[in-house]
Amino acid sequence: MMKKSLKSRNNDLANTQRQLEILSNGIFANGELPTFAKKIKETNQFPLRPKKLEILQINLGYMCNQVCAHCHVDAGPDRKEIMTKETMEQCLEVIRTTGAHTLDLTGGAPEMNPNFRWFVEEASKAGVKDFIVRSNLTIIRANKKYHDLPEFFKKHNVHVVSSMPHWTRGKTDKQRGDGVFDKSIEALKMLNEVGYGIEGTGLQLDLVYNPSGAFLPGDQAALEADFKKALKEDFDIAFNSLFAITNLPISRFLDYLIASENYEDYMYSLVEAYNPMAVENVMCTNTLSVSWDGYLYDCDFNQMLNLKVASKSQHISEYNEALLQNRNIIINQHCYGCTAGAGSSCQGTVA
Repeated sequence: MMKKSLKSRNNDLANTQRQLEILSNGIFANGELPTFAKKIKETNQFPLRPKKLEILQINLGYMCNQVCAHCHVDAGPDRKEIMTKETMEQCLEVIRTTGAHTLDLTGGAPEMNPNFRWFVEEASKAGVKDFIVRSNLTIIRANKKYHDLPEFFKKHNVHVVSSMPHWTRGKTDKQRGDGVFDKSIEALKMLNEVGYGIEGTGLQLDLVYNPSGAFLPGDQAALEADFKKALKEDFDIAFNSLFAITNLPISRFLDYLIASENYEDYMYSLVEAYNPMAVENVMCTNTLSVSWDGYLYDCDFNQMLNLKVASKSQHISEYNEALLQNRNIIINQHCYGCTAGAGSSCQGTVA
């Protein structure tokens, strides 16, 4: 059923526009939801402006071997959007000249891009200090051609950030699909075998947790302790850190909220948990997102809503750091998700 929905929608512009209209309509049955712009004006934080660029996050394509219930990218096996080698070469030119110290590769499953390994090798030569690949873990077990990924990651000192909804099979498979938990455990063991997550190796392995329902994540430190204890005791698996990420009300998760009649309550919970301290460190202030076709966005959530950067420099081929640093960051109601509680980013909590 989920695959059918994905094919019928295919992240088309009509659905994107529909989601933007839903997010922009802040009047609910229980009253009016303040706009995010109004909220940050109250704390003198409007407009949001970029700081020094630190992270270049590049989406290599929406193709994925999984179809996860809350994927904000709407990724899946039938997605055909894949970054070309030409666009990768344009990204490499920016990597060589920009002040960003971190390269963050995401998808879909970024490893499914046919030029993934070439890109990693070329980007490594460019002297990136922190090289992140966001892996769903199961890709390592999906096909024999991916079985050597742990060794490949090790060779290039890649920082592996992996999705892991829960330390139990039931909760993981409910969100990610049948059999995902067992394949994820196998992949984590393979990563551990080459040194990932093991103290003293310098090979960083971090896990990502996001809630399975219409609620905010718990305390990140407490969740990390629970994950480490359970995975060590049950499977002798080690990892470095856990990132707790709030589900933003876009794409499949927004569809889920509406279908389950949880949208209004969830939005109110985000607003009630608003934390002005989190606004100071939201990822859009130090990160630039590059889509599979080379367009630039303030974050990958804006990418899914087709909200390109407010700058004349909107494509990686015409990258102009001076123009981009002089822009205002585009915001909408989904931004409440990054500023609720301890805040949320691709690197976990921010406040």
